[in-house]
Amino acid sequence: MREKMVGGKMSGDRLEKVLNEHAQQGWQLKAITTADVKGRIGPSGTEGLLVTFERSS
Repeated sequence: MREKMVGGKMSGDRLEKVLNEHAQQGWQLKAITTADVKGRIGPSGTEGLLVTFERSS
């Protein structure tokens, strides 16, 4: 997850909104990890969040 296509950090409010939306759909948060996300512009990446959810069937 990235808040913007180029640069920028994930705001706490945006992350909370995403987590709540998934919870309403029955998903349970399992882990949040920082990750380097390769960009489409240039060779460098940007820091993002890898958010892992689980849902029982």
